[in-house]
Amino acid sequence: MTSHLLLDAVSKRFSDEHAPALDAVTLDVAAGSCTAILGPSGSGKSTILRVMAGLDPVTSGQVLVDGVAVAGLAPERRGMGMVFQRPLLFPHLSVLDNVAFADRVSGVPRAAARRNAERYLDMVQLGGYGRRSVRELSGGQEQRVAIARALAARPRVLLLDEPFSALDPELRSDMHALIDDIRSALSPTIVLVTHDRDEASAVADRIAVLHEGELLQHDTVDGVYNRPVSVRVARLMGGLNEVPGMVVGGLHVSALGSIPLDAGRDDSEGAATLVVRQEAVGVRALGGDAASDGVVGVVTGIRNLGPRRLLTIRFGAAGADSVELNAELPPGHGVEAGSRVAVSLPPAAVSAVRA
Repeated sequence: MTSHLLLDAVSKRFSDEHAPALDAVTLDVAAGSCTAILGPSGSGKSTILRVMAGLDPVTSGQVLVDGVAVAGLAPERRGMGMVFQRPLLFPHLSVLDNVAFADRVSGVPRAAARRNAERYLDMVQLGGYGRRSVRELSGGQEQRVAIARALAARPRVLLLDEPFSALDPELRSDMHALIDDIRSALSPTIVLVTHDRDEASAVADRIAVLHEGELLQHDTVDGVYNRPVSVRVARLMGGLNEVPGMVVGGLHVSALGSIPLDAGRDDSEGAATLVVRQEAVGVRALGGDAASDGVVGVVTGIRNLGPRRLLTIRFGAAGADSVELNAELPPGHGVEAGSRVAVSLPPAAVSAVRA
């Protein structure tokens, strides 16, 4: 119940008059892994899932499962299980018979199909719910049944199209834990479409960042957050800091001063933008005229983010030559607007990008 999935230079164009929905996307999803496809509305996320499932034909390129092109196969023969944002359960069937549906269509006797369905209901923590009508279920329970129904078909790849976006935060957290449990039990290959960075980070091994039909980066969760390949990726991942400057001798030189970069990374010289996540910026308050070995700035703004605080820090005199950094601090930091602070930027957390 696990397969290697490869999109090889896949393009999808709905009209010659419009830009392609997918533009030469190559995406390699290892067997047994979970990749989250992340991007804003209109980026092509749902299109890429529909192309994988065979619901939309590709304009060019190939979809391969375990090295075999599946373009000629009907959706029901591709071995893909798909769960949508809405559960789309059959209202005339019980919970148990919804889950048993794929086996019944395949000709499995009813008793055997129901025994198999019970196993998957147990897996999604709905054992004992089989006799209920789907009309009696909550939204979270409906999605659990939809996932059980998809798993009961024993798909080679499980496709999830924003299935938790309509649930409240607590239920979504429960569903993320459920995906972890399913992965431990079955090791399925999973592709999850989401616009939620936190959800992608909680569920997936790797994140594929999609924007306007273009795959910008496919990397580990840490990689897309802390080593973005472009300013666009940094912004899409919620990064707030962009400092123009130059890379010279392994240093990024700007109004912040000379910031060391990781050896062997970002070392091609020339104009580059320094990006660093706001959570990685270290801040230490300076009293009076105390000196510091770090980069010194002035706090010009503070915004509360629940228990955390987002600081805006200016470096240099106000004007065209000054730069600003944002730093997100945990509770307990008594820094106030107007305070002088020393800022540290760990080399492992900064990247110099050129696009």
